[in-house]
Amino acid sequence: MSRIGRLPIPIPAGVKVKTEQNVIYVEGPKGKLQQPFSGDVEILLEGGMCKVIRKNELKKTKALHGLYRNLIKNMIIGVTEGFKKSLVINGVGYRAEMQGKDLVLNMGYSAPIVYSVPPDIKIECEGQTKIIVSGCSKEKVGQVAAEIRSVRPVEPYKGKGIKYETEQVRRKVGKSGVK
Repeated sequence: MSRIGRLPIPIPAGVKVKTEQNVIYVEGPKGKLQQPFSGDVEILLEGGMCKVIRKNELKKTKALHGLYRNLIKNMIIGVTEGFKKSLVINGVGYRAEMQGKDLVLNMGYSAPIVYSVPPDIKIECEGQTKIIVSGCSKEKVGQVAAEIRSVRPVEPYKGKGIKYETEQVRRKVGKSGVK
């Protein structure tokens, strides 16, 4: 049995979880999320706990067992606490700012890049060089952060570009002026 999949998920107070026709719905103070799941697993809600049980012993079902357990756990964390990713901009003249609901990035291109923010994601700019992406869906927060980072990924020679706050950039040595 999957070590992750067999663990029950505690449902905190103020969070509503229900399943209908292979879709799980989670609602909490930060928002609502839903996730379709395979018919090979069954989700039981009993006594303030959520359990994922697989219906057969196929290799695919064993893989889905732990996956759905963690997806449900992340949904519950998302509607109670939320998720957050921080991005840092390095480089002379590189900056970010919010204009209404759009994020405007000046990254050394001939024109600024305008990124329209999805409705369930919140973006804040701390100063001109730090971007904080937050929301209740871990998947969407990570996707939005990755899309913003892809505008100008960090290059290894000078370290200029957009990087995650916790990301370590391996710097390379440039050309040496050998005569």
